[in-house]
Amino acid sequence: MRDISRKIVTQRSAIAWAELFCSPATIQRIHAHQIPKGDPLEVSKVAAIQAAKQTPQILPYCHSVGLDFVGVEFRLGTDRIEVEVTVKAIDQTGVEMEALTAASVAVLNLYDMLKMLDDTMAIGGVKLLAKRGGKSDRRSGFAQGLRAAVVVISDSVAAGEKEDTSGRLICERLQEEGLELADYRVVSDDPEEIDGCLRHYADQARVNLVLTTGGTGFGPRDNTPEVMGRLIEREAAGIVEAARAYGQARTPHSMLSRGRAGIRGNTLIVNLPGSRGGVAESLDALLPGMLHAFKMLRGEGHDEEHPRDGRRGSADS
Repeated sequence: MRDISRKIVTQRSAIAWAELFCSPATIQRIHAHQIPKGDPLEVSKVAAIQAAKQTPQILPYCHSVGLDFVGVEFRLGTDRIEVEVTVKAIDQTGVEMEALTAASVAVLNLYDMLKMLDDTMAIGGVKLLAKRGGKSDRRSGFAQGLRAAVVVISDSVAAGEKEDTSGRLICERLQEEGLELADYRVVSDDPEEIDGCLRHYADQARVNLVLTTGGTGFGPRDNTPEVMGRLIEREAAGIVEAARAYGQARTPHSMLSRGRAGIRGNTLIVNLPGSRGGVAESLDALLPGMLHAFKMLRGEGHDEEHPRDGRRGSADS
């Protein structure tokens, strides 16, 4: 199995489609409720729901997912039955295999219940129509044209006594997301030095995003949150709350971070922890979703619902 422990929990959904070809006479018997084994649509609906729940037992590399919804719809044409299955969950991994398995089992069950009446039946195919949720769903080109600066706040790194690894990691991750790295700087924990640096990036350089690392703990020289308090114009508490919640599920020390996030002008400033591990977890939680903030700052609002790409038209009723 793949390691999904770094993934964030998001709402996931998938829609799968399958079809069974059969004779027009079989369709007529279904409409007339003349199937000896009972109603094939109702039984196949139950079979599909059970299959979605049992997918990890059938496919060994599928993770167990707590399903929140399985919907099954049938459309009867003149010579075919189409099945559409929608599966939803709030979890760390997607549910497309659950939807595909459910759709497949639905047509298999239809075949089983109708085979005594129709030896012309054939399964036409199984297809994933759409899926939503997860990291790939949040990659919407928000990073295009964005400029970022990284600030390492540490007395020991500024004095050359310790090598920076956290700031370099931030630089790498931002570039992986497609942002332009406008600057990287190391400053001491002196409040005035931190203040001057952040004001420069927001007021003069006018970068879009500033990520800091360090100075967010309980130490006597951890001044970053206090500087942020007098610097930012609008708080963005949800950003650091998301990072802390993600980290707290992995270490009991995440709650001790006092980092803040906020907006000055059109610049978003976010404080990350000083440790490399804390930075890595925070970036896993925040990227690339945090980049949607810049679409909002430009007054472009939120994304509309995603279209159900590839959906086939309904069969004749």
